[in-house]
Amino acid sequence: MDLNKADPKRLDTVYKKVTWRLLPFLLLCYFFAYLDRINIGFAKLQMQQELGFNDAIYGMAAGIFFLGYVLFEVPTNLYFEKIGARKTITRIMILWGLTSMSMLFVTTPQMFYVLRFLLGVFEAGFAPGMIFYLTYWYSGARMARVMAIVMLAGPLAGMLGAPLSTQIMGAFHESQGLSGWQWLFLLEAIPTVMLGIVAYFYLTDHPSQAKWLSQEEKALLVREISQHQAATSHNNFKAVLKDPWIYFMALAYFSIICGIYAIGFWLPSLLKSAGIQNLQMIGWLVAIPYLCGAIFMTIFACSSDKWQERKWHSVVPTVLAGISLILSVISGNFILSFIAICTATAFMFSAYTIFWSIPSKYLTGTAAAGGIALINSIGLLGGFVSPNIMGLAQTMTQSLLAGWIAIALIMILGGLILIYAFRLKKEREPEAITSASLLTDK
Repeated sequence: MDLNKADPKRLDTVYKKVTWRLLPFLLLCYFFAYLDRINIGFAKLQMQQELGFNDAIYGMAAGIFFLGYVLFEVPTNLYFEKIGARKTITRIMILWGLTSMSMLFVTTPQMFYVLRFLLGVFEAGFAPGMIFYLTYWYSGARMARVMAIVMLAGPLAGMLGAPLSTQIMGAFHESQGLSGWQWLFLLEAIPTVMLGIVAYFYLTDHPSQAKWLSQEEKALLVREISQHQAATSHNNFKAVLKDPWIYFMALAYFSIICGIYAIGFWLPSLLKSAGIQNLQMIGWLVAIPYLCGAIFMTIFACSSDKWQERKWHSVVPTVLAGISLILSVISGNFILSFIAICTATAFMFSAYTIFWSIPSKYLTGTAAAGGIALINSIGLLGGFVSPNIMGLAQTMTQSLLAGWIAIALIMILGGLILIYAFRLKKEREPEAITSASLLTDK
C-alpha cells in the first residue's frame, strides 16, 4: 500500500476501529470523574442540614476542588507525555476514587475543604490529559465529533447521575448507620477505583504500540497524525507561554466553566428552593437540562465538523447560554424559568465541546500537553469562582438571583473574548475529511 496516497475509505475504517476501542472507555471514565465532582450538589440536600453548613461553606468546598486541580494541572500533564496514558490515568483514578470515598467521613468545614482540595489535586491532569491523549489518535479535522463523544460524559453524568444520586440517598438513608449522602460518596466512588485498575491493562499509550491494529493500520494512522502535527503553530511549551492567544482562550473557557458548574452545583438547591422537596423528583428534573445538553452538543459537533467551522459554533452558544440564564431569573414563572435553564445548559455544553476541538489545531507535542493543561488550569478557576459567587449571593441576599445574573454576564463576556481570540490567531485551513462518520461506514 502506498501511504502517500492513503485510501480515504481505508482511513475511515482504521478510525472506526480506534473509536470503538478508545472512546467508550474514556467516556465511562470521564462520566465518573464528572459525577464525583458534582455529586456534592445532591449530597448538599441532606448533609447541609445534618452538619449545619451554610451556603458560603458549601460554595467554598465546591470551589476549592478547582484550586487543587489548577495547582497540579500543568506539571501533571507535562509528566503525562513522558510516562503515558496507562500509568497516568490509573494513578489519577485510583487516588481520586479513594479520596471521594473518604468524603463520607466529613464532620467539619475544615475536613470538607481538605478532602475537596485533595480531590482536585489527585484528579489534576485527567481531562486535559485525555484531550492530549486523543491528539495521538485523531487528526484535528475530526476532533469536534471525537470531543462530542467523550464530553457527553458531562451531560450524561447529570442526566443519569442525578436520579441515581437521589435514589441512593433515599434508599440507603440510615442504612448501616450511615446517612444517604454518605452512601452516595461511597457507592459512586467504587467504580472509579475499579476503572483505574482496568485502565492500566486496557489503554495503549500510542498508535505504534497498539497490538489491536495491523502494521499497515499503525503506519497509516501515524502518518495521518504526523501530517496534521507538522502543520500546527506550536510544538514547544515555551512558545505557548508567550502566546497571548492561549490566555484569551483560557479566559473564554473560564466563562463557560462558570456556567457549567453553576448549574452542576446549584440546580438541585434551586429546585428545592422553588418548593420541590421530594429527592427523586429533584433528581429527575435535574436530568432534563443535561439531556438537552447531550442532544445539542452532538448536533453542534456534527455541524462544526461538517462545515469545518469552529468560531461561530463556539461563540454563539456561549452568548446564548448567558442570555438564557438571564431569562431564567426574570421570567417569574417556574415552567418558563426551567425551560430557559434547559436551553442555557444545552448551549453551555455545546460551547464546551466545540471549544476543545480548537487547541489541537495549533498545538502538538509538549506544547499540546502543556498548552491544553494551561488553558484548562486557568479556565477551571471558573469552577472555584462560580460556586463561591452563588454561595455568597445566597448567604448575603437569601436569593440566588444576583448569583445567576453574575454568571450570565460572565458567559456573555466570554463569547466576546472568544471572538477576539479568533482575531488574534486566524484559523488554519483544516485538512479535508471524508464524509464517513466515526462510528459507521458509509
